[in-house]
Amino acid sequence: MSKTKETNVNPWANTVTLKLFRDSERYRDDVFAAVNGRRYRIQRGVEVTVPACVAAVIEESEKQDEKTAGLISEVSGKYNA
Repeated sequence: MSKTKETNVNPWANTVTLKLFRDSERYRDDVFAAVNGRRYRIQRGVEVTVPACVAAVIEESEKQDEKTAGLISEVSGKYNA
C-alpha cells in the first residue's frame, strides 16, 4: 500500500479580478457572498480581487438566476396562452 502525501491546499490563495455589472435599476446594489463562514460584500461596477472560490459562488448564483428567469418566462407564456 502506498502512502500519499497530504498537502494543505489553501482555497483562499488563488485570487481573481472581477467586475460585476452595474446599472441604475436592478443591478445597483452590492453583492453578498459567503464561503465557509467568510462573508464578502462586493461592489458593482468596480474591479475587485476576490478568492477564486468566492468568484465561483457568484458565477453559479448568476447561472441559477438566468435559469430561474427562463423558467418564469416559459411558465408565464404557457399561462397567458
